[in-house]
Amino acid sequence: MIYQKYSEAYSSVWMLMFMASLAISCNQKPTYDIIVRNVQIVDGTGKAPFTGDIAINSDTIAFVGENLEGRSNHTIDGTGLTASPGFINMLSWATVSLLADGRAMSDVKQGVTLEVMGEGVSMGPLNQSMKTQMSSNQGDIAFDINWTTLGEYLQFLEDKGVTPNVASFVGATTLRIHELGYENRPPTIEEMQRMKAMAAQAMEEGAMGLGSSLIYAPAFYAETSELIDLCKTVAEYDGMYITHMRSEGNRLLEAVNEVLIIAREAGIDSEIYHLKAAGKNNWPKMDAVIATLQDVGIMGVKVGANMYNYVAGATGLNASMPPWVQEGGYDEWARRLQDPAIRKKVIEEMKTDAQEWENLYYAAGGAENLLLVGFQNEALKKYTGKSLLAAAEEMGMTPEEAAIELVINDGSRVGTVYFLMSEENIKKQLQLPFMSFGSDAGAPAAEGDFLKSSTHPRAYGNFARLLGKYVRDEGVITLEDAIYKLTKLSADKLKIKRRGELKEGYFADLAIFDTANIQDHATFEEPHQYATGMIHVFVNGQQVLEDGEHTGAMPGRFVKGPGYRAGKN
Repeated sequence: MIYQKYSEAYSSVWMLMFMASLAISCNQKPTYDIIVRNVQIVDGTGKAPFTGDIAINSDTIAFVGENLEGRSNHTIDGTGLTASPGFINMLSWATVSLLADGRAMSDVKQGVTLEVMGEGVSMGPLNQSMKTQMSSNQGDIAFDINWTTLGEYLQFLEDKGVTPNVASFVGATTLRIHELGYENRPPTIEEMQRMKAMAAQAMEEGAMGLGSSLIYAPAFYAETSELIDLCKTVAEYDGMYITHMRSEGNRLLEAVNEVLIIAREAGIDSEIYHLKAAGKNNWPKMDAVIATLQDVGIMGVKVGANMYNYVAGATGLNASMPPWVQEGGYDEWARRLQDPAIRKKVIEEMKTDAQEWENLYYAAGGAENLLLVGFQNEALKKYTGKSLLAAAEEMGMTPEEAAIELVINDGSRVGTVYFLMSEENIKKQLQLPFMSFGSDAGAPAAEGDFLKSSTHPRAYGNFARLLGKYVRDEGVITLEDAIYKLTKLSADKLKIKRRGELKEGYFADLAIFDTANIQDHATFEEPHQYATGMIHVFVNGQQVLEDGEHTGAMPGRFVKGPGYRAGKN
């Protein structure tokens, strides 16, 4: 009896203690790693902004909403700022810049948290010949090639440390070079089987799909049927086809039709890289292109597009010369250009409004509209930032002759900016519901080896230019529409899970910026200038930009596509 009373008394005391502790815990506010308070939230869905709070635990968004009850050792006052999901760069050429500097300074300072690469050429799969060529063609940035497959390259970036997340398409050109080199012919049955097997392997390693760039040799030599066959393999893994079309000028409408045929025949979602109408004579065609793309759903296919926000593009002087002279790769191209008869024929074709190939020299309307920005030969760097016309005058040659000599003597295609597009078309394209955005550039820093060459200002300003010039200053589209296209729309196209929205349970990729002051500063004359107005950036829950300055953090991950199979790389 005494024991029973003692036990009952003990139980009562324990119950009182439990209830007291429960009451205390119920009144105790939850703890988060990071809290952003009183910030304007644009969540990526296209909904109207609202003022609220965001909380992060580890790499994940733990709360998005109003009146957060919680505490944190790291609280950011978001008053006067806007928070959105981190931006997705749908067309990045950060393949080499990330090897040299994993911070991705020019893009992170604009809020980019995912670089998507693979426009026709990807960093794998490689054979020994391709590795040798890649090593010999290196310019200002030298790097070791410590990978063979595309998945190994992307994993190498994550392991070495990069700030943004990374993803890539496998390049149709890369697959072709792997098996055919630079020959102008269709693949044999056996070569095609190996190309498809490599495409399948890339998808299982985490590639987003297949990328092509069809104005350039040797991609130019690929027939539509070849691309359909490769896309059928990629479609088995739910990947997408994304393409620099066969023409953006004289045969623009025909090129769009080819994309539709590939999409329909292969049963694959597709995307047009950097949609444009190149050359003044072709500017009126954009209305027909837009009408076609708006109606493709009737055909049972899904085709989108992305763009950069400038009237000039950038590529090489190879886009000024016919593909036939480039067959066999750079060495054969340079050798042929030294033959007087071939040189004469090339010059004649450069001056022609070609229909069978994409002549950007002619489309630009004159050598004064070509800006030379990338040389490997130190002796030629004096022409950096000059027009082809100005360089030709210094060289005592015609512009066509100068272009040929520069290609021969530089040992490269020579990086070139072409002024081709209209501002009116840019504004039309911005408003399209299926439009995403890509810089079509690397992610350099305004320092060190990156300053040895010029670049297109889109490398430093593409995303800030959208939010500053076209959203705030000109009101072409709304802020919530721009953010949707920079984030959720792109993530949905790529079939990426748990990214592209500010939503509980999603990865904590955030861009926090000042809408009143976000601004691009890079110009064609002085492109190495950072954008301003991006205040804080988080990648996978780690702060990589604080008060506009890079923290040095490298939390970027290899973001894998829908066909990923664990253990394949």
